[in-house]
Amino acid sequence: MTNATGKNPLYIQMHGNDNVAIVANDGGLPAGTIFPCGLALIENVPQGHKLALVDINAGAAIIRYNVTIGYAVRLIKQGCWIEESLVQLPPARGLEDLPIGTRKAPASDPLEGYSFQGYRNADGSVGTRNILAITTTVQCVAGVVEHAVKRIKAELLPHYPHVDDVIGLEHTYGCGVAIDAPNAMIPIRTVRNISLNPNFGGQAMVVSLGCEKLQPTRLFPKGSIPIQNGGDPVVVCLQDQEHVGFESMINSIMSTAKKQLTELNKRRRVTCPASDLVVGVQCGGSDAFSGVTANPAVGFATDLLIRAGASVMFSEVTEVRDGIDQLTSRAENPEVAAAMIREMQWYDDYLKRGGVDRSANTTPGNKKGGLSNIVEKAMGSIVKSGSSTISGVLSPGDKLTQKGLIYAATPASDFICGTLQLAAGMNLHVFTTGRGTPYGLAAVPVVKVATRNELASRWHDLMDINAGRIASGEASIADVGWELFQLLLDVASGKETWAEHWKLHNALVLFNPAPIT
Repeated sequence: MTNATGKNPLYIQMHGNDNVAIVANDGGLPAGTIFPCGLALIENVPQGHKLALVDINAGAAIIRYNVTIGYAVRLIKQGCWIEESLVQLPPARGLEDLPIGTRKAPASDPLEGYSFQGYRNADGSVGTRNILAITTTVQCVAGVVEHAVKRIKAELLPHYPHVDDVIGLEHTYGCGVAIDAPNAMIPIRTVRNISLNPNFGGQAMVVSLGCEKLQPTRLFPKGSIPIQNGGDPVVVCLQDQEHVGFESMINSIMSTAKKQLTELNKRRRVTCPASDLVVGVQCGGSDAFSGVTANPAVGFATDLLIRAGASVMFSEVTEVRDGIDQLTSRAENPEVAAAMIREMQWYDDYLKRGGVDRSANTTPGNKKGGLSNIVEKAMGSIVKSGSSTISGVLSPGDKLTQKGLIYAATPASDFICGTLQLAAGMNLHVFTTGRGTPYGLAAVPVVKVATRNELASRWHDLMDINAGRIASGEASIADVGWELFQLLLDVASGKETWAEHWKLHNALVLFNPAPIT
């Protein structure tokens, strides 16, 4: 990455072979601006948007990150603004003849001596929070559970000072669905595995209606909960004959919750190695700076976490699809590469059945922030994964069972991706944003990283880290990466994020590719 010399004006060129750069200045730059290198702008260029460093002929490649992100639909003169309509989307990279394991991770020593204060579970997993979660088998019971959770927080929780929160795991699945369809296993195992997230202490409390398709025994078949975590879940069924009137249902839920709270209240934070962290990384509201500042800093922190023995998941199929060759080249072995290719193909087919392709991913906000298309967005997204070897692949809803850098295949939707990473066992979440989003999760702390100084200043009480300092030259990628690494240890030990401070959290959104009946 190179900057035009001088304080103002400033452009950022990601690679020496790029024929475009982005304007770094807040508010953009007007036509007539002359950079210290002598390049003059012919048009106004908004912040984060691309300018042509040379003349680009019609049909010629537009190159950023040393990757062809599109083709010029007409001649683009040096100094012109390359707005979205001038960029023709290239075809998706084929899934054949990909490089396998050709790119080795840079040599580095293990990172030892880093720890945090976490909650050790009986099965060996570690929570960063101590939460009572009440699972629902069907949307029908959501209102009752919501009412009960409010009562539990007001009347019971103050008596259990070592429990951080009480939450209801509400979702829209459970009935009116083709529950025996092949892909129905995805939402079912997602709900099951979220219920067993390390932040919930390994125990499962379930509220069921009674007549739904997703019966508790189907959600938690025998053996699905480790015996050391208590075995079968505790179930409250609202249609049981003992429940006469609404208050009896609430009293039953509260009585059960009291027993669960008693057990959770016995938990104490203990010193745990950094290797017990399971971090999910994600981006949302991305802009052209995402791949310049926040995501590279996250990638640096990812490499530190891997060196410390932790597990890190990166996701979002459509936002890595155009860089699949970069991923397979980092695969630990041919089996890992084949699994990534399988997930890409599955999602290609899924989109095709819906009559769309990967180009449907980009949003108006992405484009306003300077991203012309999904290829450009993907190149900036992938760098969250750092440079480590990719050691495993998870299908949607699967639970993580290994250490290292993991590709967890999910849709790119912020809420679905976060939900699936929760199911995988994430105990800490990193979320980068350029346009800004108040995204949060009730089940795990979310550390938010801003891509730009302006966003970090304007949303000063929503963003946890300002990576915009990288673009302005105030900090390096390594500086912000180390800052994030240390903050993650602090947050894992109980430090509050801004999203937690304001109690901001989004609903869980299940990925259900199976039919609705």
